Parts: sequence; structure tokens; C-alpha cells
Amino acid sequence: MSDKTAIKMDKKVPALKGLTDEGDKLELKSLRGKWLVVYFYPRDATPGCTTEARDFAALHKKFSKLNCEILGVSRDSIASHARFREKQELPFQLIADVDETWCKAFDVIHEKVLYGKRHLGIVRSTFLIDPDGVLRVEWRGVKVPGHAAAVLERLAAG
Repeated sequence: MSDKTAIKMDKKVPALKGLTDEGDKLELKSLRGKWLVVYFYPRDATPGCTTEARDFAALHKKFSKLNCEILGVSRDSIASHARFREKQELPFQLIADVDETWCKAFDVIHEKVLYGKRHLGIVRSTFLIDPDGVLRVEWRGVKVPGHAAAVLERLAAG
């Protein structure tokens, strides 16, 4: 069920816009000149998503030293993101993708089965974008343990 319009490896990422957990507008192109980690997760305040956010937060200073910003993205509301970010003391912004614009652009919305019921949900995925806005690495179907460290290692390798 792959979207043919999805962002492709070694291609520029479109000029996506979104609202942060603080209600501010953010444009991806405003982050050009830096590396960017965009990670998609299913829901705020769930065990796996909380662990993943904490793992990226714990390594935030190391990402920053490599001229890299981190953005977390889910379909949760601005208010949900604000509570989650504050409670977890996350040093990076969360994008409220309630209309699924970012999710569709990165092709992370897929059919999932939970307790025998089918639904559309976010497949945990991470993307590394270079300072020119080009997608360089993608991780799909991410398993949380060790993932943030693996992303940092890949970034450090250049």
C-alpha cells in the first residue's frame, strides 16, 4: 500500500508546514542548513512512544553537537503534544499532524491490526534529512530499544 507520491530517498523533502506543541507554525524549509531527524510515532503517552521520546531526549545534546534538530510527529492534538512534551521534559518540538499531511508525505499511514480489529495507524518510522533538505536515510517499522542511538550513530558516520 505504498504511496507513489511519498518522499523518495536522495530526493528533496517538500516544504511541509505544521503546528508545534506550542501552537507555533513550523516550516521544514526553515530548518535547512541543519541535519534533521523526523520521527513518527503512533500516540503520545503510550509506553513505546514514551520510551522512544525519552531516548531521543537523552541523546539530544549529542544530536545538537552534530548540527541536528529532532522533530517528533504524530496525529495527536497540539494540547496532547504540549502535555506529553512537558511531562517528559522533551527538548525538541512535536508536530501535531492532525490532518495527516506529514504522515502521507512520508508514507507512514498503513493498515494495522490491534486486538483483531483493522485500522489505519502510524507505522513507527524515522527519517534523516541532510542540511540541503534531501532525505538520506529512512528506518521503517522501527523497534524502539536502541533506535535513537542507531540514528545518532548513522548521523555521526556522515
